[in-house]
Amino acid sequence: WVQDGRIGGEKILLLKPATFMNKSGQAIGEAMRFYKLAPENVTVFYDELDLAPFKVKVKRGGGTAGHNGIRSTDQHIGPDFRRVRIGIGHPGNKARVTRHVLGNYARAEIEPLSDLLGAIAAEAEWLAKGDDARFMNEVALRLQS
Repeated sequence: WVQDGRIGGEKILLLKPATFMNKSGQAIGEAMRFYKLAPENVTVFYDELDLAPFKVKVKRGGGTAGHNGIRSTDQHIGPDFRRVRIGIGHPGNKARVTRHVLGNYARAEIEPLSDLLGAIAAEAEWLAKGDDARFMNEVALRLQS
């Protein structure tokens, strides 16, 4: 699934790979080459075990932290893309990680998840403009009110 548009006056291209998560880097790499994008113009949104639930952090480059989708992306486009890490928290026991990552959200988590996704969407303009710090700050402020 691919959609182009504008956010905050900036041209954007959204890609939702139809591949398995662990192979998503292949689709990202192919789209990058087709649209002639550089890795620094790519932003990947993903779940992060090592971040508290419903927290957001943005960084450029870095390791995979064991995330197979990010590992695949690194393999296909290199590590120099922007990452929007969306916290899901760690279940506390390594044996429960797969079920935690692949499972559904609990009923009690639906409202905070909806609030977080709404805040991300409302402040996406700052990502499109390359102002990662302002994006994180504005998302945090929206979630406080």
